[in-house]
Amino acid sequence: MRLNRILLSAALVVAALMIQVSVLARLHLPGAVPDLLLLTVLGLAMVYGHVGGALVGFGAGLLADIAPPADHAAGRYALVLCVIGYFAGLIKPETGQVKSATGPMAVVVGAAIGSTLLYAGVGALVGDTAARHVGLPGLLLTATVYDLLLAPFVVPGIMALARRSENDPLGETNTAAKKAADISSGWLSSGTGLHIGGQRGAFGGLKSKARSRTTRVGRIKGVKRL
Repeated sequence: MRLNRILLSAALVVAALMIQVSVLARLHLPGAVPDLLLLTVLGLAMVYGHVGGALVGFGAGLLADIAPPADHAAGRYALVLCVIGYFAGLIKPETGQVKSATGPMAVVVGAAIGSTLLYAGVGALVGDTAARHVGLPGLLLTATVYDLLLAPFVVPGIMALARRSENDPLGETNTAAKKAADISSGWLSSGTGLHIGGQRGAFGGLKSKARSRTTRVGRIKGVKRL
C-alpha cells in the first residue's frame, strides 16, 4: 500500500474505533452496537479495491481485538473484517467512482449481516456462545438497521477522503516532472543529438573532400613538373 493510503487508513480507523468505544457503545441501544469501524472499512475498501480492503480490514479488526474493553479472542474480529473488506473491495468500479448509492447500500446490508454471522460462527468455533443467549435474529436485524442509518453519514465521506488521497497533487506533480524529464531527455537524444552528429559528419565529409582535392591538385602539378 502507498504511504498516503496507510496514513489515511490508520487515522480513520483509530478515530472510528475511539468514537465507537467511547460514544456508540455507551448508548445502550437494544441489540447490536452501531459498527462505525465496519463502515470505515467498507468505505476504504470500495476505493482501494479487494487487496487494500483486506489489509485495512485486518488491521482495523486487530486493533479492535486488542483495544479495551475487548472481551473476545484476539484475531477474531480481524478475520471477520479482513473477509468483509476483501469482498467489499470486489465491487470497486474501474473508474474509481460509484455512480449510484444503491451499490454501497447493498454492500452495507450484506456486510452487516455477513459480519454478524461470521463473528458468531468464529465464536462458536472457539467456544463463545454469547450470540445464542442474546439472540442471533435480533442481532442481525438491529445491526442491519443501525448500520444502514449510520452509513449515509459515514461511507460517502470516507470514500471522498480516500479518492482525494489517491489524487494527491504532489504525486501528480512529481509524475508530471518525471514525464517532462523523460520527454526532454528523449528529445535531446533522438533529435538534437542526431542533428549535431549529422553536422559533425557533414563537416568531416567536407574536410575529407577538401583534402582529397588538395592531394589531387598536388599530384597533377607533380605530373606537369615531371
